[in-house]
Amino acid sequence: MDCASILGHVAYEQASAYVAAKHGVIGLTRAAAFEVAPHGIRVNAVSPAFIETPMLARAGVLDSAETRAAAAALHPLGRLGHAEEVAAATLFRCSDDANFVTGHALAADGGYLCR
Repeated sequence: MDCASILGHVAYEQASAYVAAKHGVIGLTRAAAFEVAPHGIRVNAVSPAFIETPMLARAGVLDSAETRAAAAALHPLGRLGHAEEVAAATLFRCSDDANFVTGHALAADGGYLCR
């Protein structure tokens, strides 16, 4: 399981290196899945949106009610995500319930990519 990002699916201003890296993670996920599928191995990624983490804190997103609200407003569900929600999506993808899923980046994004 690879950790991508919603920014592996879209562009984002002033985050070119991060966006390029996450696009690469999704490409690697797809290529690796294709390569190892004949061996019964699945390769997937999870693409979180803005999740309340130390990374968002370091970026200043959690510094004020205004910046937090602006980030939350990017998601149709109207809030930031939580690490436990990304973990649950990851666990599902690793489970036997997803045994026919490979080469896919699951967006755990509160609807961000629907915009």
